[in-house]
Amino acid sequence: MAARAAGAFRRTPIERSDQRVAWDRTDQAFFAAGACHILAWVCRDSYPDRLIEIAAVRIRGQRQVFHTYATWDGWAFDHSGWNPETQLLTVNSQFEGQALERVKVTEGLADFCQTHHHRMPNQYWHDPLPRARDYVDRHIPPWAQPSTDTEEFHATD
Repeated sequence: MAARAAGAFRRTPIERSDQRVAWDRTDQAFFAAGACHILAWVCRDSYPDRLIEIAAVRIRGQRQVFHTYATWDGWAFDHSGWNPETQLLTVNSQFEGQALERVKVTEGLADFCQTHHHRMPNQYWHDPLPRARDYVDRHIPPWAQPSTDTEEFHATD
């Protein structure tokens, strides 16, 4: 699937206030807004033999990040599957109508969640880790493809 802006899946007020309602969204919506950081860490942990990093984006000049994703060799993995990182940044910047700033995340999940006011896995309606592992498994990473000439990689649309 092509890269889509995380903001297109922003949670409604009820989804923000009711974890069960948020949990019941589609996987793409859940991992685009509300659990993108969980998906990024699960992606990195799913491929320990690869140098996968975590990155996030924020509106230029602001402190708070609004979308987190995994990166590898110019590729990004988020709710849209594997896409060139430049595409992910472009669609998000276009959607927000503002310049974005990429932030390399170097802290662990717990510190990241505390700093950026994100939920830890035990703070969701159910454990999001199995759901994230399943989502990662649905998308074939770039290094597993016969050719890296393709602009996007996924197992299913």
